[in-house]
Amino acid sequence: MSDLAASLQACAEAVRKGDPDRFAATMATPAPLRDRLWPLYAANLEIARAPWASSEPMVSEMRLQWWIDALEGVSEGSEPPHEIGPALVQVATPARHLIAVAEARRADCWPEPHADAPALWAYLDQTAGSVYWAAAEALGAEAQAEVTVRAFGAAAGLAAFLQAVPELVSRARAPLADLSVNALKPLAREGLERLDFARKSRALQGDSRAALLPGWQARALLKRVTVAPETVAKGGLELSEFSRRAGLLRAALRGV
Repeated sequence: MSDLAASLQACAEAVRKGDPDRFAATMATPAPLRDRLWPLYAANLEIARAPWASSEPMVSEMRLQWWIDALEGVSEGSEPPHEIGPALVQVATPARHLIAVAEARRADCWPEPHADAPALWAYLDQTAGSVYWAAAEALGAEAQAEVTVRAFGAAAGLAAFLQAVPELVSRARAPLADLSVNALKPLAREGLERLDFARKSRALQGDSRAALLPGWQARALLKRVTVAPETVAKGGLELSEFSRRAGLLRAALRGV
């Protein structure tokens, strides 16, 4: 097996173990496109884990800085000393967007919550939005599609963020200063508006639309928050296995 093939396999395996929903969405993507996505998703997973690598925020920030330096090197054609390195170099242009992800994740190293909704949306744009745009660019999206993809990505990121609230609270990482029902409902409604904007847009065409598949659950989850926002704190913001599978199949066939 070549170094590149082994690296791609390592990327796919990392995503399978660490981000099963994104793995399922990628497996629903046409096979010829998957190798452009695995390295981006594997790198994003490493970046997302970095803030939790230590109880000392400065140590976690050092881990993030390592990835920032590595990604800057990738954009210059340098292969990072990591098992996903050979695969990541093959998608160097879209991978540069992950630098913004790592910079924004510095906030995750510290216990202070996002101050308000605008601060949270800025964070979601730089994290989830950047990952979705990197994937879309890797699949051939044109520059004019960036606003559409980032709107969708931030909304999908919000759904995932709200699912993680109980765990974040249990780790003393309060995710938002105000987690009241009155705060959560407007957040979810804005997320749905962003999804609607992306759905109506014609900026994303062809293969690049597959970049949105990891967000196939977002609409259903955000609708649930508008109806029963108390499920966020209780940890009940989940879809049934049947709903998840049916939703992914529908998204793969018709689009998200």
